[in-house]
Amino acid sequence: MRTAIVLFTRDLRVHDNPALARACSEYDAVVPVFVVDNALATQAIGRSSARRTFLEESLVDLDESLAERGAWLHVASGETVATVVALARQTSAEAVICARDVSPYATRREAALAAAVPLRLVDSHFAVPAGEVAPAGNSHYQVFSAYHRAWEVLPLRAVAPTPDQVAVPATFTPARPRRSTPGSGHFPGGERAGVLRARRFVAGPLAEYGLGGHDALADEGTSYLSPYLHFGCISAVALVRRARDRAGDAFVRQLCWRDFYAQLLWARPETIRDDLRSRGDVWEDDPASLAAWKAGETGYPLVDAGMRQLATEGWMHNRARLVTASFLVKHLGIDWREGARHFFDLLVDGDVAQNIGNWQWVAGTGVDTRPNRMFNPTAQLKKLDPDGAYVRRYVPELRDVPTAQLAEPGLLAPGYPAPIVRHEDAVRAFRARRQLDAE
Repeated sequence: MRTAIVLFTRDLRVHDNPALARACSEYDAVVPVFVVDNALATQAIGRSSARRTFLEESLVDLDESLAERGAWLHVASGETVATVVALARQTSAEAVICARDVSPYATRREAALAAAVPLRLVDSHFAVPAGEVAPAGNSHYQVFSAYHRAWEVLPLRAVAPTPDQVAVPATFTPARPRRSTPGSGHFPGGERAGVLRARRFVAGPLAEYGLGGHDALADEGTSYLSPYLHFGCISAVALVRRARDRAGDAFVRQLCWRDFYAQLLWARPETIRDDLRSRGDVWEDDPASLAAWKAGETGYPLVDAGMRQLATEGWMHNRARLVTASFLVKHLGIDWREGARHFFDLLVDGDVAQNIGNWQWVAGTGVDTRPNRMFNPTAQLKKLDPDGAYVRRYVPELRDVPTAQLAEPGLLAPGYPAPIVRHEDAVRAFRARRQLDAE
């Protein structure tokens, strides 16, 4: 009996799962496995209890889907390569099949696995795999608009068939996943929840997405699919196809950004810590301001609402992420790496490529063609939360403050701090740091 191990990583689903489909079509028996690696727990989970809970729920959901097809998910603990090698010997597996990934940790893992076992890599995590589209004479794009044009016309891979049955070795007894933490309720993990949320989004808010519906912070116009995409509970390829069928071009563009940052990290792994384009910044050492930003106590209602949403829900609207990140880097002059670490520690959708790419974009050290843009948090409040509903939801001290007053700097309510920096002073300090007056 020919046996293959399917190593699940960030493809926690049975629908459109190329690794699972290939194993079921080419081998007699399949051993589905997920390894809880100490390095994985540190790098992919961080300190995020929301992300840990989401992962646990997703593993349980995957196990249930496999059980419906006659198999189970084996969850092992230990160093990934050693664990998989031992499992291959135990089950006499002829091959290990897993999805190719882009982070430095993932590429090291793939190289080590390939050196130890017959490894077959498939593309599963992204609509367009890293390296599949590249400019002449280079391995990757650094300008999104050019990447987007090439990405749009590239044919997508076919959706992999969902197996009706998954045969497992009769003598193998799996250690099935269990849930050890209570769910948060904001993002129930798993393929079933992801598919349901995707269907509701495509059938409803997608129609208004390109008309600005996704920018309103207090509304339900965004997709809330990022955690499900990160863990592969839903297929990026299937989602792109479905959105295109509904003329959801604006949303598809956001999925293209996801692939863009993935190919950038794959080609430039040093950007996980180094500036893609150095601006010569000398960062401020200001623990008090950093702590106020993390706690949502900057005195700027929109910044504070975003940071408190992150702390309580493990998630933040993308527009709020831009404003809060810009405030840290360009108002306070604090290193973008401090912000990237904090976001990654708390976000349920914490993704290395997206987190680093977006933080460098905001800092002006990445791919933004306007590296010195600076978001005014007061102007953004008027634009993104004109009724103050988002702010009042997360900053209870301001529930009774009139909407017009929310956009006025100063001491807004008892118990709410005064602004820790004046916007005008921050603009001058930023321009001085970047030596913009000399341009």
